[in-house]
Amino acid sequence: MSTPTDPHADDAGLDAAESMRLIAESQRRARRGTLPDGRLLYLVWGIAWGVGYTVLWTSSRATGSSPSGTAFAIFFVGIAAAVAVTIVHSVARASGTRGPSARVGAMYGWGWTLGFVSYPLIVGGIADAGASDEVIALLANALACVVVGMMYLAGGACFGDLRLYLLGVWILLVGGAGTVAGMPGTYLVLATAGGGGFLLMALVEALLRARRRSTGGRRG
Repeated sequence: MSTPTDPHADDAGLDAAESMRLIAESQRRARRGTLPDGRLLYLVWGIAWGVGYTVLWTSSRATGSSPSGTAFAIFFVGIAAAVAVTIVHSVARASGTRGPSARVGAMYGWGWTLGFVSYPLIVGGIADAGASDEVIALLANALACVVVGMMYLAGGACFGDLRLYLLGVWILLVGGAGTVAGMPGTYLVLATAGGGGFLLMALVEALLRARRRSTGGRRG
């Protein structure tokens, strides 16, 4: 004897599955809305490093020794702008969230501040200890790579972003290679491999986001 089936049961199951899918998609979109926008951050750092270190390298070759004061001013203004954009953007993205997500975003944003507050103190201490100009320059550049690289490693781990994590690995390797290159070659390494790496990641991020939008549009 067959058991009669409810013709609405299948529809109810499909409606429940669709509702769960929509909820999951909404959560993913909300989570993406609180993450830092890699396109912006990669672009800002790519310009800061590409322009800043190119100016230092060009000036160093022109003077035959250390870069000029003007070259250093251009470099530090660019880095300061990149740090400021990173902090403001990261904190702003986390401001609309509550609980652990908000804390993670805020802690990550302020981690950049702490890193670059300690940066000049360390370099200044090494200078006061009697280090030569070449040693100070190599240390300052390597330390900048360590701070930026480690912050990207932390960001990749906190936000589950593999690309961000891999960029952190790349920046650390660039810092090591730049230090081995010596002066003034370190400036060229950081300008091309460092700044170029950031700009490449900005392009990759933009293409991936465009692809996601296109896929989502077809599904919708």
